[in-house]
Amino acid sequence: MGAQIRVYRQKIASTTSTRKIFKAMELIATSRIGKARTRVAAALPYANAITRAVSAVSSQSEIDHPLTTERGEVRRAAVLVLTSDRGLAGSYSASALKQAEGLFETLRSEGKDVKAYLIGRKAQSYFDFRGRGYEKVWTGNTDAPEFETAREVGAALLSSFLEDYEDGGVEEIHVVYTKFRSMVVQEPSVMRLLPLEVVDEQVTQEGDLLPLYEYEPEPEQVLDALLPRYIESRIFAAMLQAAASELAARQRAMKSAGDNATELIKKYTRLRNTARQAEITQELSEIVAGADALNAS
Repeated sequence: MGAQIRVYRQKIASTTSTRKIFKAMELIATSRIGKARTRVAAALPYANAITRAVSAVSSQSEIDHPLTTERGEVRRAAVLVLTSDRGLAGSYSASALKQAEGLFETLRSEGKDVKAYLIGRKAQSYFDFRGRGYEKVWTGNTDAPEFETAREVGAALLSSFLEDYEDGGVEEIHVVYTKFRSMVVQEPSVMRLLPLEVVDEQVTQEGDLLPLYEYEPEPEQVLDALLPRYIESRIFAAMLQAAASELAARQRAMKSAGDNATELIKKYTRLRNTARQAEITQELSEIVAGADALNAS
């Protein structure tokens, strides 16, 4: 009986220590989610402005630019998958990878080859474990992305897009990321990056018209300058959305884990008290039985 009590005490001590870790990680995620949401909101004005500029150039000029022109036959597509570097974030990375797998199947069913580009160690581990190849991976600071990383990713994707198919280039680019809706809802999403689908991040007012521009130099040169920046801003916006979603998912997962640890501690405490009471009752019974035996003799 004493050994059983010691086991329960050890379980209570280890669960209490684990709960402290969960609580600390929850507090860290909670403190960082505010900054992440602020960065998402701060990135919207620039993304909207450059989106409107690209929209204006594309819609007001009848030009044949490789980044905005639909290709007749798409034979190979690139997919950028955004996950986290660390775990303990619930189903955040698993949901993004599931969304990516669905996109892979859809593209392959359309007869397209797929080249994967990865962000986050979870995506890298997923592909490595299954022995599946990928073109390039970026890791580090997925919960606090830097614009320099978005620039590197954009340059790699754009270079592959501008390369000929015979040389290994792609004719379509998709991004799989997790869109931050609220602290409770984070939605895995797919965005086609190229050929360009101009979509505003925010709904404009009804009747709001695109501004009229006079181009100097020619529209083709304006697009050459704007579109790389547009791609970088879209990728960085997706990374910021994914970072906010990761922190929200981690905060929620750690709170749930901490609550479960508290319930386990209560359970082990009741079992320990029951075992202690049974031990005391047994000892009293033995004392009474011994006293009765002495009186009888």
